[in-house]
Amino acid sequence: MSEAAKWYVVHTYSGYENKVAQNIEKVVENRKLHELIQEVRVPTERVIETVNGKEKEFERKTFPGYVLIKMVVTDDTWYIVRNTRGCTGFVGPASVPTPLSEEEVMKTFGVDVSTPVVEVNFKEGDSVQISGTAMDGFIGVVQSINFEDRTVDLLVSMFGRETPTTLPISQVVAVD
Repeated sequence: MSEAAKWYVVHTYSGYENKVAQNIEKVVENRKLHELIQEVRVPTERVIETVNGKEKEFERKTFPGYVLIKMVVTDDTWYIVRNTRGCTGFVGPASVPTPLSEEEVMKTFGVDVSTPVVEVNFKEGDSVQISGTAMDGFIGVVQSINFEDRTVDLLVSMFGRETPTTLPISQVVAVD
């Protein structure tokens, strides 16, 4: 096979991304098409969300409704992908498969899944309540949020003085 596999984007019904990927992988396995359809991927990222002082980690689709496929386009592979239940077609002009460069795939879809994205329900300037520390119940104003270290810098009013403090994000709760 002289032709190299390239990355293509396939549009799916909302919520069918994993099912489409599984179905294509199953056909590849059954028909032994590993050389033609090399990889099927649903772009996701790990997210850590802190709600009421509790961290919850989950995976979120970064591009809902899309599946990436590294394949060699032939009449056979095009037909297999295009006729997979839940798939609406290739992304490209008039549904003609348009390949992406490796650079585009990494820049657009390449998420480092080893580093989770941290989400919080407060922002700089918001008042928050401290929980799970010796300062339990104190109210502070968010000065900055460090998502990499998963910490938040607060200005806490204690005994009539503004005191800067740094706490883990999980020990801070947004005040409604």
